[in-house]
Amino acid sequence: MNKSTDKPEISNAEFEVLDVLWEDHPATSNEVIARLNNKKSWHEKTVKTLLGRLVKKEVLGFEKQHRQYLYHPLIAREDYTKKETTSFVSRLFKGKIAPMVAGFANQNSLSQQDVDELKALIKKWEQNND
Repeated sequence: MNKSTDKPEISNAEFEVLDVLWEDHPATSNEVIARLNNKKSWHEKTVKTLLGRLVKKEVLGFEKQHRQYLYHPLIAREDYTKKETTSFVSRLFKGKIAPMVAGFANQNSLSQQDVDELKALIKKWEQNND
């Protein structure tokens, strides 16, 4: 990624690999494979291909240590999540958050904890923006 505002397209499989590295890094490809296999079966070649793609997209970096590569994320989870959320809301809801929340509310997908967290976020926003 050349600019801080650039966001590479990351597939679901690539995201799962990246997510494992966000949880704990640096890690070798074998460590990544073992962590992924805790959830479902991943083929070694597939994971190594995905690691290579993420390095090429400049989402992962690596250091060679002896005969192994130690991979680490080059972008923070929070930064990626923020960009993905903005893109999602922009694409599906024309940049408006209220219709998205209304959709969840109308489908009874919001728990009381979700509602309480939303209220706290709104209260904090109001205090900071008045």
